[in-house]
Amino acid sequence: MKADKDTIFLVDGSGYIFRAYYAMAYSGGASLTNPEGVPVGAVYGFTNMMMKLLSDHSEAAIAVIFDAARANFRNEIYAKYKANRDETPEDLIPQFPLVRQATIALGVPAVELEGYEADDLIATYAKQAVALGKKVIIISSDKDLMQLITDDIVMMDPMKNTIIDPAGVIEKFGVPPEKVIDVQALAGDPTDNIPGVPGIGVKTAAQLINEYGSLEELLSRAEEIKQPKRREKLIENADMARISMKLVTLAQDAPVPVSIDTFTHHDTSMPELKAFLEKQGFKSMLARLGEPSKAPVIKNDIKKETSAPLQKDNLPKISDNQYTLITDIKTLRSWINEAYETGVLAIDTETTALTPAIAKLVGISVCSTIGKAAYIPLAHVPEEVDLLGDSQGDLTQIPFNEAISALKPILEDASVLKIGQNIKYDWQMLAKHGIQMTPCDDTMLMAYSLDGTSHSNSMDGMSKLFFDHEPIQYADVAGKGKNQVTFDKIDLNKALDYAAEDADITRRLHHILKPRIAHEKMARVYEDIERPLIPVIGQMELNGIKVDPLILKEMSAEFSKKIIELEKKIQTEAGTEFNVGSPKQIGEILYEQMGLEGGKKTKTGQWSTDVGTLEKLSAQGHGIVTNILEWRGLSKLKSTYTDALQEQINPQTGRVHTSFSMAGTSTGRLASSDPNLQNIPIRTEEGRKIREAFVAEEGHVLLAVDYSQVELRLAAEMADVKALKQAFIDNVDIHALTASQVFGVPLDKVTGDLRRQAKAVNFGIIYGISGWGLAKQLDCDPADAHQFITKYLDVFSEIRDFMEEQKEFARKHEYVQTLFGRKCFTPNINNKMGNVRQGAERAAINAPLQGTAADIMKMAMIKMPGALNAANLHARMLLQVHDELIFEVPEDELDQTSALVKDIMENVVKLDVPLIAEAGSGKSWGQAH
Repeated sequence: MKADKDTIFLVDGSGYIFRAYYAMAYSGGASLTNPEGVPVGAVYGFTNMMMKLLSDHSEAAIAVIFDAARANFRNEIYAKYKANRDETPEDLIPQFPLVRQATIALGVPAVELEGYEADDLIATYAKQAVALGKKVIIISSDKDLMQLITDDIVMMDPMKNTIIDPAGVIEKFGVPPEKVIDVQALAGDPTDNIPGVPGIGVKTAAQLINEYGSLEELLSRAEEIKQPKRREKLIENADMARISMKLVTLAQDAPVPVSIDTFTHHDTSMPELKAFLEKQGFKSMLARLGEPSKAPVIKNDIKKETSAPLQKDNLPKISDNQYTLITDIKTLRSWINEAYETGVLAIDTETTALTPAIAKLVGISVCSTIGKAAYIPLAHVPEEVDLLGDSQGDLTQIPFNEAISALKPILEDASVLKIGQNIKYDWQMLAKHGIQMTPCDDTMLMAYSLDGTSHSNSMDGMSKLFFDHEPIQYADVAGKGKNQVTFDKIDLNKALDYAAEDADITRRLHHILKPRIAHEKMARVYEDIERPLIPVIGQMELNGIKVDPLILKEMSAEFSKKIIELEKKIQTEAGTEFNVGSPKQIGEILYEQMGLEGGKKTKTGQWSTDVGTLEKLSAQGHGIVTNILEWRGLSKLKSTYTDALQEQINPQTGRVHTSFSMAGTSTGRLASSDPNLQNIPIRTEEGRKIREAFVAEEGHVLLAVDYSQVELRLAAEMADVKALKQAFIDNVDIHALTASQVFGVPLDKVTGDLRRQAKAVNFGIIYGISGWGLAKQLDCDPADAHQFITKYLDVFSEIRDFMEEQKEFARKHEYVQTLFGRKCFTPNINNKMGNVRQGAERAAINAPLQGTAADIMKMAMIKMPGALNAANLHARMLLQVHDELIFEVPEDELDQTSALVKDIMENVVKLDVPLIAEAGSGKSWGQAH
């Protein structure tokens, strides 16, 4: 079919974009990027399809109708309208503005209107076209548009390449087009969160509408319905059905911003199109412009267009930059408009401190185009004033609130991708000012997903690695030591050079790293795990956890008393006074004065007094050594926790705000610091007491939910150990079962001692434990321990096979992988030094298990905020400690929250082996265990 000049094509822009996106993904072009490093696979597919449409129907009028990407009048009718829509693929987000540019470059009107959906504009234009005597072809597969179909208005489904006329609507809905909205109002639509009437589907709805004629007639005669449940549902949900009717009815009188008279297109050889195609790197399309009407649809040119991982040689030198100081609102708005055009914005915040909870926002640097960045000072103050109190130098700045108000829309706009280096920090700083920045890309997490910790993921480190460029150091602009000033006191020109360079380098890193994510098949790790976790961790850190300083103060005093008593006891046993905190003096006392055997000297000639050495001496019955170990343990707890935590309580919140490093471990685990709340001993009485100081707010309790035996369960899963898998499925005592099979005794005859030995090897084996290590744990002969491990691996031979497979894979690739594709690097796996190599081999065995556990925990964390919000629960996630999550929960919501959290943690992934989460609660963290 070739349309003539009396035909108007109305293209559903969103539908066309998604059609292009998934078609490109299917054909291998999803990773296509332009010379700027921006994903353009959907842009390529969209442009290609539009060129084909224009070529095939050169006489027809045409317009592309887009959604304005904002709430519309239906949200005022029903607040939850489209509330459960899936998130847009992150790599598609920056392509929306480029698709609009492509439409305009093709000489086609691109129409959108805030407050209305594209469907409403299509309905309005279709009505106008028919009034002008035109035929209308709507290009869409959206069933909501079928209500518009008449003899003069048809739909062309681009997915199936078929025409839908009134007969096609009857085939689809069982009613003619004018009754489609009645059926939709009854049946509802989970895609758009239209409620409808529960229990009534499309087929039943069609039968009812055909019988009663309309929704209103049906509702007015609902008492006549014979089926009791259906009658009850219709009566109870009549108001919701009427609301649904309003939601599905398209507006045919929208105040369209573009006249239908302009729906014509220009010759596709126009300069604007050539310039656009050149900018995007679409070489094969450029080659077609000579004969656009004869050009075939490109099917096999994707590989020619697809970018390989980009190199630094493609980029201008960092020294050849254009950096701008933005001090007026007009210039700021100009930069914002440029970011809307490019669809990407690298951002970096400058503050007064490294800790978000206490830091103040000083300025923001931005970069959309590589080599062109700007700094927006917001809260700089004069470092010096003269005798009259006047500031020195020019400190012209946009008023803070005015700048924030101008930036907020674009920072929250889903059509513009925000890029940062450790963007969690920037997200937190902006969140403190009411900005929920989204969507976010993080170059640090990209590098971490790709290369783990095999190289520095810091901006400075990667700048040197990828660009051979040494960035300006903070000390270069802020000074060193006692003379260092906070960023708000730095001269604006110095601040510009430092801050704008950071944004520029971040934009360049994104240009290098983003294409690698797809090429190296790390999208699942980065896109599904690391990236969505950014706001979750950001908010968790801002939440913090309440700490009772009085409990800590009492514990410090108690520890001090014990430490003094131990010092006296140690010195009495030694027969002399000495500094118990000095390893050198301890060595001299133990080995030279007291003559204890087994001492070894370090390379410096000093006696070794590390924990392992002292534990061996303690096991031999030397009481003084036992007391020294206890003294060290208490001293560390006092200095690291009971004393330090008092100083780390935020005076404004009364809470401790730890920092979770998202790129600090080789296995994907989070790492806590400032303070480290993951290293509080859990098995000692003192460690449990410290947890008592972490408390809930008034009217709340702490909920602790942790995975039970998660790494052991994953070992059974990943090694496919059928006996262990079945045991977990049957909820059998796994340690008793192990003892039964290894020692050859009936399950009901397994003693406590045998179970203890089996437990040690169960957990030890997944860490690559040796016979010596197991012997130490079990306090038995190393030969017996070695035999026990051999028996275990004979019984569960799949474990041995798994261990050998992991080591062999690591030797070949120098990394191992989690179930979800995360690479855990083992650089020393082929080291010639035996002890170094063996350490790497142990890591190769455990990293897939520990890393998979970490991935699962992260996926569960990602789901928590949305699930809690959907259930109208008010719990806040506070901490993640290895296999445990801690929440602060209103007392009256404890049971519901506990059940929801357990359900998410246990079902976030589907494995053969069930995951089990165990919950505990109390007024303190200690009580919750």
